Amino acid sequence: MLNALAYLVGLVSLVIVIPAQIPLLGWANWLALPLIVTGIVIGALSSKDGGRNFCLVVLLIASVRLTLGGGVF
Repeated sequence: MLNALAYLVGLVSLVIVIPAQIPLLGWANWLALPLIVTGIVIGALSSKDGGRNFCLVVLLIASVRLTLGGGVF
């Protein structure tokens, strides 16, 4: 059950992160980061690790975008 919840949180985070790849919308990644971390924690509490890994991939996408944009843009 926790794995499915982690997938759900990761999917909601991905919906926020994908439009944030557009220039001048990078600030939305900052809104998604707490949600992604919550998904990672929920996935870590699960017996399976698929949801956690999905959230880690979303975190990687958001982190790379924030790094390339200088943290804001």
